[in-house]
Amino acid sequence: MTTTIIGFPRIGENRELKFATEHYWKQELTQDELLQKAHELRLKHWKLQKDAGIDLIPAGDFSFFDGLLDASYLLNVVPKRYKELGLSALDEYFAIARGFQNDEHSVKALPMMKWFNTNYHYIVPEFDDDTEIKLNGTKIFDEVQEAKDAGFNAKAVIDGPYTLLKLSRFIGKKQAADFVDDLIKAYNEILAKVAESGVEWIQIDEPALSFDVNDADHELFTKLYEGILANKAGLKVNLQTYFGDVRDVYEEITTKLAFDGIGLDFVANKKNLELVEKNGFPADRVLFAGIVNGKNIWRNDYEATVATLKKIDAKNVVLSSSSSLQHVPFTAKNEQQLPADIQKHLSFATEKLAELHDLDQILAGGHDDLLKANQDLFQSVKHPVNDQVKERVANLSDKDYQRTPSRAEREAIQKKEFDLPELPTTTIGSFPQTKDVRQNRAKLRHGEISKEEYDQFNRDKIKRIVEFQEKIGLDVLVHGEYERNDMVEYFGEKLDGFVFTSNGWVQSYGTRGVKPPIIWGDVSRTGSITVDETVYAQSLTKKEMKGMLTGPVTIFNWSFPREDITPEASVTQIALAVQDEVLDLEAHDIKIIQIDEPALREKLPLRKSDWFKEYLDWAVPAFRLVHSPVQASTQIHTHMCYSEFGDIVKAIDDLDADVISFEASRSDLTLIDQLVAANFQTEVGPGVYDIHSPRVPSVEEIENIIGKILAKLPTSKVWINPDCGLKTRGEKETFASLENLVEATKKVRGSLHETR
Repeated sequence: MTTTIIGFPRIGENRELKFATEHYWKQELTQDELLQKAHELRLKHWKLQKDAGIDLIPAGDFSFFDGLLDASYLLNVVPKRYKELGLSALDEYFAIARGFQNDEHSVKALPMMKWFNTNYHYIVPEFDDDTEIKLNGTKIFDEVQEAKDAGFNAKAVIDGPYTLLKLSRFIGKKQAADFVDDLIKAYNEILAKVAESGVEWIQIDEPALSFDVNDADHELFTKLYEGILANKAGLKVNLQTYFGDVRDVYEEITTKLAFDGIGLDFVANKKNLELVEKNGFPADRVLFAGIVNGKNIWRNDYEATVATLKKIDAKNVVLSSSSSLQHVPFTAKNEQQLPADIQKHLSFATEKLAELHDLDQILAGGHDDLLKANQDLFQSVKHPVNDQVKERVANLSDKDYQRTPSRAEREAIQKKEFDLPELPTTTIGSFPQTKDVRQNRAKLRHGEISKEEYDQFNRDKIKRIVEFQEKIGLDVLVHGEYERNDMVEYFGEKLDGFVFTSNGWVQSYGTRGVKPPIIWGDVSRTGSITVDETVYAQSLTKKEMKGMLTGPVTIFNWSFPREDITPEASVTQIALAVQDEVLDLEAHDIKIIQIDEPALREKLPLRKSDWFKEYLDWAVPAFRLVHSPVQASTQIHTHMCYSEFGDIVKAIDDLDADVISFEASRSDLTLIDQLVAANFQTEVGPGVYDIHSPRVPSVEEIENIIGKILAKLPTSKVWINPDCGLKTRGEKETFASLENLVEATKKVRGSLHETR
């Protein structure tokens, strides 16, 4: 069989693309030097795939920031305000993703949302009535030609028009259907130009087909591809889907539309296999079978995979990954610090290439040794068991998930307890992790300083940031989180049941990477995690200091999970461990505790019919389990960001937190309308400025945003804060932005008093 993958990590084995891009942003690298580094990485990654035995190599999956942004930029879906900046094409592209500010211009970035059910983010394309669809740039054509010139058997890769339209926002009278004809014309031009390079296949990614597809969606999809496939320019077109099943369009794509290949994910759920078994697969099409997991890091079970493939009655099959491999780290070969009995079970992107080759060899026959070795590997798995944890979970009852008294009663108690001003100001938690902070952590890791010296450095940082917050007049303070490498990794390091990589970086957005922990055994808390730093910070001020925790659902969703127990069982273990930390903070007189759940929506099933029974029915109770035992006077906050939360507002209210802060600035506060419509009861802190952009919002800008918020929400229900943590920003821009936030809030308070 032929082997291929949907996409490969572009960041590099040692995050070379991240560092090169950031050097470019700092003007420490020229544009030509950045482009050369990208060229070198692509060649290296293509060679790695070829050497591993991959037959058909993707070209066009590389991106400096985000693949959907690449597709929208190629199609000239660029709002006028960015074009008016007069920048080079690359800088204009970055301005869309990051925002732009100089003495003459200040433009916010486009919104950023989670990519389906992953921790990767995409830039939300914006169509308006002036959008003119046409080819704008040569990225995909250059990369395909680059691969061909270097001697690689390449396929072109591009995001499809249906997914582009489904994930975009439309500003003005024109809607998705109004752009169909122009998109057909543009994709016909793309196919013609790709064909000039001599490649045989183009992969058009349409993961949005894994959502529910209603009649209007079906009509949109059909019209797009009837037009595109009418003029394929001699190319073979593979419709590539992933992250879910295609139950709503299976008949259409296999029998009515002229696709040459269809890519199906056989890992995400069982439905695609059921569809193929029930309906068959046409003999004149190629099935790109996604059978190696692109989202988790465990070795492939060859016996189970071969059994799945034997159930598929298809004449032409290409073995593939279930999704792009960009959602897993680059290679496991460098993780030699892990115990051998763990390391041997890991499969990152490069190892998955080898697995595809192995499966190809096994299916060809004569390689029983590969199958036997894999079977022995799976029989050797030994996850650590904690009987006390299992007993504690088994003894839980319904009352353990309910907090008393009611939210309204708690709100009255807490208003009296804290006596905060109207529109209380705070931050989401972290402050900039400057170079000296990272160096301090590295020195401890390398044994260059003692633990006492390390802690003293952090205490000095905490003292400085508490003084800054008091100076500018924030109402509820934070300690800055200088001791934390990552909001999930840090907690995992303090809990039993987790193991950690040294270089297991995965792209989250742009140049931002995360290093997800690995859940290996039963999870428990063996000692305090955040108490020392929080109590020290509280000792420095008479204002309330927030305890800052990461919630159980986010810890689970941002880790690589076990596959031998259910997600619900794993999350419940984590929730009990975090509950222990909450009660410890409360016992140390920390009265406001924030339990962040930015990833709550992340693993929501793509089909709405599966939302509750497969996810929310255990994810929401897990959060309640964390805070249910606290006193009524203890105020529980949580934070969520960069997902479309409007459709699960009721579930979020059911978390029974006292205050919820949301990312809202990039999405133009549209979430507030949804909160109002759902009669949302929790106090809220809609983010008033975008922290993922280096621009500094003015006092007037923030004042205007607060005014828009108060036009829709009662003053008594509103907090004022940035839209996310400040860890990734520089201090200069952060301090200026927060000063403006406080000043704007004071002005709004003054105007409120004048009108009373």
